[in-house]
Amino acid sequence: MRSFNRGALDLRPVTLSPGASRYAEGSTLVEFGHTRVLVTCSVEERVPPHLLGKGSGWVTAEYGMLPRSTHSRTQREAAKGKQTGRTMEIQRLIGRSMRAALALNTLGPRTLTLDCDVLQADGGTRTASITGAYVALALGLRKLHANGVLSRLPVLTPIAAVSVGVVNGEVRVDLDYEEDSSADVDLNLVATSDGRIVEVQGTAEHKMFDRKTLDAMLDGGLAAIQQLTAAQQKALEG
Repeated sequence: MRSFNRGALDLRPVTLSPGASRYAEGSTLVEFGHTRVLVTCSVEERVPPHLLGKGSGWVTAEYGMLPRSTHSRTQREAAKGKQTGRTMEIQRLIGRSMRAALALNTLGPRTLTLDCDVLQADGGTRTASITGAYVALALGLRKLHANGVLSRLPVLTPIAAVSVGVVNGEVRVDLDYEEDSSADVDLNLVATSDGRIVEVQGTAEHKMFDRKTLDAMLDGGLAAIQQLTAAQQKALEG
């Protein structure tokens, strides 16, 4: 029996709560089952050195897990003096995913930063972060447009992400921690609402897998992403 009494290809209960932060230009609290991530979008009137004078903007991300987001306290990375490789890999993935959602030259010379802070982790924190980051980014852009900073609202391509795995020989979507820690195959999928793939991260944790299994994982993941982008749209319309 899976958590929340769901089927193999069913998502956990997903909630997107816009406006979770009072001060950020855009924000959302995203929940995938027991996984909870606060995402904020902040705007700065500057760009990285490689974009100076090019009239283009930039979208980037930072990711972090709060000390008690897991069963025992984890020391803050700031206290250690450096980020782990996992943290850097995840925040780069979030940034790449959000840059795929829009044309950077529509932003003007400014940077939008998506901060993804994991409040509670039960698997799928990176995919929840990406799904919530899209909502926070959309809200941040709306505020810039409403304040006259942007003359036109940039066109956004809906993008979401979900984890997929093979557990006990069965393809499953949106793994919780218990499933993720025992999966034979683990895959994270980022894609658009119309099925175009932004990124695939997949590995054989315990057993190699064939093309048929990969296709089944992609089919299940893309169907779930359609549901997630519909939830994003509903949250933005609310």
